[in-house]
Amino acid sequence: MNTEDIKSYFVGLQSTIVAALESADGQSFRTDSWNRPAGGGGVSRLIEEGNLFERGGVNFSHVVGDRLPPSATAHRPELAGRRWEALGVSLVLHPRNPYCPTAHMNVRFFVAHAPEAKDGSIWWFGGGMDLTPYYGFAEDAKHFHRTCRNALIPFGDDVYKNYKKWCDDYFFLKHRNEARGVGGVFFDDLNEGGFERCFALTTSLGNAFVSAYLPILQTRRNLPYAERERDFQAYRRGRYVEFNLVWDRGTLFGLQSGGRTESILMSLPPIVKWRYDWHPEPDSAEEKLYTDFLPARDWLEH
Repeated sequence: MNTEDIKSYFVGLQSTIVAALESADGQSFRTDSWNRPAGGGGVSRLIEEGNLFERGGVNFSHVVGDRLPPSATAHRPELAGRRWEALGVSLVLHPRNPYCPTAHMNVRFFVAHAPEAKDGSIWWFGGGMDLTPYYGFAEDAKHFHRTCRNALIPFGDDVYKNYKKWCDDYFFLKHRNEARGVGGVFFDDLNEGGFERCFALTTSLGNAFVSAYLPILQTRRNLPYAERERDFQAYRRGRYVEFNLVWDRGTLFGLQSGGRTESILMSLPPIVKWRYDWHPEPDSAEEKLYTDFLPARDWLEH
């Protein structure tokens, strides 16, 4: 296990993704390097008010600490008090056009160092990507899921199916009994099959993001829209905010571990609305998001 190899891959992945996004948008991302007082640091790459992206960020971080925060030990109490090290790339992209979906991707590596024996450290990988449309298109969801499946096929016949269900279960707003979007794949605590397999799986998924997402943007970016669509987009973005602040383990870990708040909360969209007890009009395009896209389904069945 060599964390320098992992770091090198994550840094390169950030650069590759940002270059592809800058090409699609036509504007450059801001580069913001930072250090964490408790140990480590990172590089945040941000765009706001671009031609395509209203806000987007692709963050790399490599942070260390003396004691794991509660969010990291809730399911593993035996790790409490250990020194730790975390590396990862996390991105969230909010396009301006309501017909372009929001996207999230994260790949990460974690080590809980042994208190005494050098060979007693516990490591795992995690990550995934998911798609959050405001106006659903079946072909977009199918393309996104097909790309995820193809990236995971080399690692087992059931990996995509299991990670797809994990994503459906995780990106779910329990307080609203509602999915955040059309899902994708999600995994955590991955050490099955040894380090080389787990690292290869993580890199395969990270490398697939651009081909999973950018073709959808290119197809939808020039569709005409009006205030109605922007209004619904802002309303649905509220669900994104609710999930990230109420349920997301990564947000909680970042804040509990003394992470950089600006980088952690770059995932929040710039324009959001909430309404009291609002419901879409029957048979409208807005209602179809709830009836045809948010309920979990097998997007690859046809």
